[in-house]
Amino acid sequence: MAERICLFPGTFDPITLGHTDIVNRALPLFDKIYIGIGINASKAPVYTVEQRIAWLQEIYKDEPKVFAVSYDGLTVEYCKLIKAHFILRGIRYVSDFEYEKTIADANRTLDKNIETVFLTGEPKYTSVASTIVRDIIRNNGNAAPFLPDVVARSIGAL
Repeated sequence: MAERICLFPGTFDPITLGHTDIVNRALPLFDKIYIGIGINASKAPVYTVEQRIAWLQEIYKDEPKVFAVSYDGLTVEYCKLIKAHFILRGIRYVSDFEYEKTIADANRTLDKNIETVFLTGEPKYTSVASTIVRDIIRNNGNAAPFLPDVVARSIGAL
């Protein structure tokens, strides 16, 4: 049987407990999970790609199935490069599903061999979004409850 390889694309700016929840619950489903930091020209990230990759490498240092990478261009093209037949996406709300389904449909049109897999977030992480976390950090609030320890320590939230 072919390896079950997936790409979990996103900006991960910063990596939150919501992100790690999705990755951790996907571990039994896939042989390899690439956490792909997408380089998006229309977004100006707060944290460098190198910082986000370093966080992911530290978080998953004991998990040989997880790889932190960055890529630009179309997600389906990067999937082909790493031989991924699955795209992993997390869903918090119904509105997330509507947006994510539109992207999944476009990706399926571009490559019928790549399937999008949706995991719903744990209820305790429903309110965790990088945008909200960045706003908390920008306003000197305590973002630690939303972040993996390595991220919280790195940005001084612990």
